Amino acid sequence: MSAPAMGTAKAAHSEASHKKKKGPGALATAYLVIYNVIMTAGWLVIAVGLVRAYLARGSYHGLYYSIEKPLKFFQTGALLEVGAAGIVPSSVVLTGFQVMSRVFLTWAVTHSVIEVQSEDSVLLFVMAWTVTEIIRYSFYTFSLLNHLPYVIKWARYTFFIVLYPMGVTGELLTIYAALPYVQKTGLFSVTLPNKYNFSFDYYTFLILTMLSYIPLFPQLYFHMLRQRKKVLGHTQDYSKVE
Repeated sequence: MSAPAMGTAKAAHSEASHKKKKGPGALATAYLVIYNVIMTAGWLVIAVGLVRAYLARGSYHGLYYSIEKPLKFFQTGALLEVGAAGIVPSSVVLTGFQVMSRVFLTWAVTHSVIEVQSEDSVLLFVMAWTVTEIIRYSFYTFSLLNHLPYVIKWARYTFFIVLYPMGVTGELLTIYAALPYVQKTGLFSVTLPNKYNFSFDYYTFLILTMLSYIPLFPQLYFHMLRQRKKVLGHTQDYSKVE
């Protein structure tokens, strides 16, 4: 290949690479920054609410009631992320699973089965979610602004090692605690006969939901471990390139 041809090929390859790495447009970036700032502030409000309630009561029992409304609001607000996954380089499937599972637990379990709201397991996943989301949305905000402090990047790819298992444990224990009440009341269940000739057993559905954590959680967890190694494992190499 001649030198001009090689130069043209390299230029084309460089241009193609640049297009692939092109991020969201100015309007999309503005929307994402505002969204992530609001979500960061929202989860900070939840964190402050938990601390204030604990200091006022002197006990961690029943702290859920002190942050119930903002938790429902901001966790439900995460549904906007599923749509945003189409304008940022993130997995729609992975994002959708994470968001929907948490929204499901917030409304279809904790909100709907009042008896579990005082369970310590609820506080366990709420605390894990709160710390995780403050770090995660801060990470997204600074990344979009192209000014990401290393401490936030480190926290994003380190704290999950403890927070993910902690959150999953709380979620599973909460669903498990809800099972007797769901079975007793027939919550959300549909029995035959009915005009639609359709039946649904919410109790069985919750058990299947718990079982789904077995294949799904390890995939998410090891994905994050691989990302941690990729992002933090060669920090010195990155600094030399920069």
